[in-house]
Amino acid sequence: MSVGTEAAPSKFLASFRGLIGCCPNCGQGRLLRNFLKPVDRCAACGEAFGHLRADDAPPWMTILIVGHIVIPALLSVEQSYEPPTWVHLAVWPLLTLVLTLILLPRCKGLVLGLLWSTGAPGSERA
Repeated sequence: MSVGTEAAPSKFLASFRGLIGCCPNCGQGRLLRNFLKPVDRCAACGEAFGHLRADDAPPWMTILIVGHIVIPALLSVEQSYEPPTWVHLAVWPLLTLVLTLILLPRCKGLVLGLLWSTGAPGSERA
């Protein structure tokens, strides 16, 4: 429900706004309430987001990114320093958990911003 005088933001800008957790349309309102639940409507511009469904894309993207960070770091540390097993068991699961909790809402915002910018319906209902 945005005013028709403004041009729609580009796919890149809408995706970036979603990545930082802002409304892809206006960049003012929040896109997610709580941790991963999208808002029904933007508080600033009134754009609807409740119908968009990101499904499995954000977890897949998060796993891909976290895996490409943690596994090379683990292998590098093991090759260079050879720490005891207890150090590995203390450091790597914690790092994986922290990175996952940081990246998951950002990946969901990115996917929702991209879905919104392409005009995808986001649900199975026609």
